[in-house]
Amino acid sequence: MRKTFLSITAVILLFTSCSNDTNEVNIIEEPATYSFQRNGATTVSFSGQTTRIQMGNDLVASLLDPTETASSLKAKYAHNEGENNFDNASLNASSKNIKTKVAASADYFSANTTTALTIRNEFEGWIDTQVNDVFPFWSANASRGNAGQLQEAGGGAIRYVDAKGLELNQLIMKGLIGALMLDQMLNNYLSPAVLDAGSNRTNNDANILVDGKNYTTMEHYWDEAFGYLYGNESDAANPTYFVDEFLNKYVGRLNNDVDFEDMPEEIYDAFKLGRAAIVAKDYETRDAQAEIIKEKISEIMGIRAVYYLQQAKLFLPNDKGTAFHDLSEGIGFIYSLQFTRMPYSNNPYFTRAEVQTFIDTLLAGDGFWDITNTTLDEMSVEIASRFNFTINQAKS
Repeated sequence: MRKTFLSITAVILLFTSCSNDTNEVNIIEEPATYSFQRNGATTVSFSGQTTRIQMGNDLVASLLDPTETASSLKAKYAHNEGENNFDNASLNASSKNIKTKVAASADYFSANTTTALTIRNEFEGWIDTQVNDVFPFWSANASRGNAGQLQEAGGGAIRYVDAKGLELNQLIMKGLIGALMLDQMLNNYLSPAVLDAGSNRTNNDANILVDGKNYTTMEHYWDEAFGYLYGNESDAANPTYFVDEFLNKYVGRLNNDVDFEDMPEEIYDAFKLGRAAIVAKDYETRDAQAEIIKEKISEIMGIRAVYYLQQAKLFLPNDKGTAFHDLSEGIGFIYSLQFTRMPYSNNPYFTRAEVQTFIDTLLAGDGFWDITNTTLDEMSVEIASRFNFTINQAKS
């Protein structure tokens, strides 16, 4: 059974400060929402995360437009400032892009640039496959060994797959949840190596702000982690979820799952208490909240991977369109497992090699056309065993 964490409901929390060598007792006034001000103005800022989420939304939508080219899709992924890659003028004017933040965390990739480059290029390779191997057969019926379209039973949605039955758009979409959102959140902005880099802690203690801004560097880094989950909300202090195609959507889905319905609130509470702890200069509390976030966000990748593997079993015999769609989503979440973070550890729940073994197994031979329930069950057991949930919990 998954672990149960004590919900933080007290408005005022007393603790012994570890921000200095005294036994000073500080008070954290836990805010009702993720809202922080200094001199009457907000100190919260994560515009870069909002921009990348919106670029990602545009990219994944365009993957289902067969008039797009490999060049135009890659330009959305690796946008250069001023290029007209999007319908949104503010995105075109931005200096931000997706590619440079993929597999770019301080903890996992600063000393592993070869793997980082490989991962960034994998997304471009999948774009090439979509354009070269799927777009030309957009109107054809898919079959074993042949790309094309599969309609879900009962006149449902049409899915566009490669010769192995894989929807490249789903792999790219779910893969970015891990390679961009998780990696930047868990392994970069919530890392003490980033939060405390250089003079960040000293400056935060002294309330020294970033030049021209209303926040300290440490406050801003924590906000940037927050932004990869809530950055596309119209009011991030009161999230409604389902506002993008990435992490926000899948955290929101847990609200309607009796086995995991507390997780969205636990994640949000950890973010706001950790931010309040930064304001109060209590870094032990900050880091404890970061560990909660790492564990719970990582667990969602495992839950969704198992969910889709198990869902596919229900449809494999008679509804390949639905089954292959579930498997395509599942393989994307499996890919994202390499970017997870075990709490109080520098390691993911699954290594890149382990993830690649899963993917190779799913795509062996004719890929999804050859998948068996036994394979899906064995994989589900292995994934669930690393986390604190059961297959029955995940598949419902």
